[in-house]
This record gives sequence, C-alpha cells and structure tokens, in this order.
Amino acid sequence: MADDRTVEVIVGRLGRPHGLRGEVSVEVRTDDPEGRLAPGAVLRTDPAAAGPLTIATGRVHGGRLMLRFEGYDDRRDAERLRGVLLVVDVDVDERPEDPEEFYDRQLVGLAVVTAGGEPVGALHEVLHLPGQDVLAVRGDDGRETLIPFVHEFVPEVDLDGGRIVVEPPPGLLDEPAAES
Repeated sequence: MADDRTVEVIVGRLGRPHGLRGEVSVEVRTDDPEGRLAPGAVLRTDPAAAGPLTIATGRVHGGRLMLRFEGYDDRRDAERLRGVLLVVDVDVDERPEDPEEFYDRQLVGLAVVTAGGEPVGALHEVLHLPGQDVLAVRGDDGRETLIPFVHEFVPEVDLDGGRIVVEPPPGLLDEPAAES
C-alpha cells in the first residue's frame, strides 16, 4: 500500500500461460526487470484478489519474459493470472541514473510552456510509440497536442521547476481551422 512517500507503479502485465508448469508471459513495464521481477520478489496485484504473488522462477524465452509464481504450478492455475497487473511501491523521489531519462510518473501533470514562456497546457500522458516517445499535452481548452519527445522539440525538462519547455515545429500549436 502506497504511503505519502511512495507511489504505486505497474511493473508488468501477465499474459497467457506458457507450457504445462504454470509459467506465464509478462508484458514488462519497468526499466529494471532484473531487479523488480527477479525470483523471490513479492508483488502486489491489480486486481488485488490475485495476490500478493511471489516469483518462483523467471527466464527469457523467444524474447519474452516468462515467470512462474509460488502456488501456481500448472497451466490451469496460470490461466487465472491472465491480465493481472504487477504493482510495486516506489519512492516518489526515485529517479533514473541517467539525468536525461525520466519516469512517466515524474512528467505527467507538469506544465508545458514554449521557450518564450507561453503556456501550452499540462502533460496528460507519455505515449511510447515504436518510433519514439510522444508527449500528449492537454491545453486549458481541452484540446490535445502531440509533441515528439525529442531534444529538438523538447529542449528542457525541469522536474524541480515543475515544467517542460517545448520548441515545437511551426504550425504544431496553431488553432485548428474551423470547418465550413
């Protein structure tokens, strides 16, 4: 249970069973799977009725992480875990080692402004697309603008100042033309 110094973070989503001995595939949602999804780790679940779960074994098969949990010893048991989210509590001040990297939870809600100081809105979501990450910024008018999360368009992320500075390409922030 998260307290005022921690935040709940989803570190994985359980997929379909693999084989007959209770392994399940995992959609990894953490940058530290070796640490957070290692044998012996105890994870809360969402829905909570499925857990807590203790990881018995883990391995990579065909590029996917496969986990087996204590008490889930066959395919039928593992099938009950399909779709369950794995949750951990993380210190709110925890930051990645690289100062140019950020956790989504650190960015969502930050004010987004242009290099000239004009407000654009607030960061609503970070989209992790195959080509690159994209910032979904919601303006005061409710309109959403998508800004590629690359240094050329996002030169500064100031966590301590609570803002993201953007230099979008011409036309990106223009009001949409009225339909006739």
